[in-house]
Amino acid sequence: MNADSSLVDKKIEELGIQLQKPVKPVANYVTTVQTGNLVFTSGHGPIGDDGQLILGQLGTDMDIEGGYQAARAVGIGLLSTLKATLGNLDRIKKIVKLVGFVNSSADFKDQPAVVNGASDLFVEIFGDKGRHARSAVGMVQLPGGIAVEVEMIVEVE
Repeated sequence: MNADSSLVDKKIEELGIQLQKPVKPVANYVTTVQTGNLVFTSGHGPIGDDGQLILGQLGTDMDIEGGYQAARAVGIGLLSTLKATLGNLDRIKKIVKLVGFVNSSADFKDQPAVVNGASDLFVEIFGDKGRHARSAVGMVQLPGGIAVEVEMIVEVE
C-alpha cells in the first residue's frame, strides 16, 4: 500500500477485498447524486469475481448463502462507485441507509438475511460509521435476472 492510501483503503486491503471498476448507467440516470452532505446511489447489481452479473432467484435456484454473497458483491460495487465519485472513501462520515431488493420466489421470506451480505460488509469496513437504517424487500424479478439490487445513502465530509 502506498502513502496516499486512505484508512478505508487500508481496511479494505486487510480484508482481502478488491474494488471493481465502477459501473456505468444502463439507462437515463447517473450512478450517484450529491445534495448537501448526502450522496445517494442508484441501485447496483451484483458482479462476481469473474466480472459477470450474479443471477438467480432466492427460494428457486439460489440459497440464502448465495444471496448473502451476491449482496456482499453489490456492497463492493457500491464502494467502487463511491470511491470514483468521492476520490477518497475516508470522506464517508456515515452509512445512513440501505435499501435492498431481493429477487424472491413467492414463498421466500428471508430477505433480511440476504441483504445482511451488504450490511455486514459496511460494518466490517466502517465499524460504527457503517451501521445504518435499512429496508430489505422481496421482488418477483429484478433487471436482467440479478439476484439482489442495493441502493444507499451516505453522509460525507
